Amino acid sequence: MNGKIAFLFPGQGSQAVGMGRELAERFPVAAQTFAEADAALGFALSRLCFEGPEDDLRLTENTQPAILAVSVAAARVLSEQGLEPALAAGHSLGEWSAHVAAGTLAFADAVRAVKARGRAMQRAVPAGRGAMAAVLALDAAQVAEACAEAARETGQTVQAANLNSPAQTVISGSAAAVEKAAAICKAKGARRAVMLPVSAPFHCALMQPAQEEVARVLGRLAMSDPRIPVAANVTGQLVTTAEGARDALIHQVTGAVRWVDCVGALKAADAEAFVEVGPGKVLCGLLKQIDPGLKALNVEDPASLEKTLAELNDA
Repeated sequence: MNGKIAFLFPGQGSQAVGMGRELAERFPVAAQTFAEADAALGFALSRLCFEGPEDDLRLTENTQPAILAVSVAAARVLSEQGLEPALAAGHSLGEWSAHVAAGTLAFADAVRAVKARGRAMQRAVPAGRGAMAAVLALDAAQVAEACAEAARETGQTVQAANLNSPAQTVISGSAAAVEKAAAICKAKGARRAVMLPVSAPFHCALMQPAQEEVARVLGRLAMSDPRIPVAANVTGQLVTTAEGARDALIHQVTGAVRWVDCVGALKAADAEAFVEVGPGKVLCGLLKQIDPGLKALNVEDPASLEKTLAELNDA
């Protein structure tokens, strides 16, 4: 493979009981990664990843360090196999995984920080008060108009939270405002506007208390300039300094995930192959929606690792 390889790291929603287990059984570096995470947190996060129970794994303060641990384990296995990225990006929580892979943050620090992030996000809005909805097949500008109209009519918060692809925008905010905006989106011609089964309204202004907690946590951590450029969710531009990384990780808590722009920034920096590193294939799916011509691969277990390495070696 002559072109640049970009690693993409998944966010919350990609978790599944059993994730990472085969990697840990097959590769000592993956097993060591889970042991580090367990030690950093003081409980068996590895067991939660490998065995569940699912209800515990779904708790935001557990989900976030669990996905981070699986993603970093997979990235370390890839490194041992000789595959290093030239660029990286991560979706929401995944931006933290990207910065661990880039050397911006120490893994143990990141595991503890995202557990605190998850807890703060869960506590920011009382259960049932917030909501999120996925709007399909409606231009992002029209979604923004619908959110502005719903916010005016209800006097509550609703905004675009994830600009995932030209065909998919996720909105977030107060439950009544999100429901109103979803109805307006349908009236504007959206194919669907589906309420999502989430525990809190992520990536909107209601997350301000969580953003302040993340700022406090990151303020205490040592950060280095990333070894490779990492796309920032909140701007869609590449970050190359520790200060830029810190700022991006803080402001993405209330800011939108500009995933289309992140992929565009990686393409502009000459990425030719994209490897989703961690559980699931959500980002591979979004990549195909953004640009069907892009090469999308994934690594979450030994089978997908072998397939991806073979494809890249043949390219």
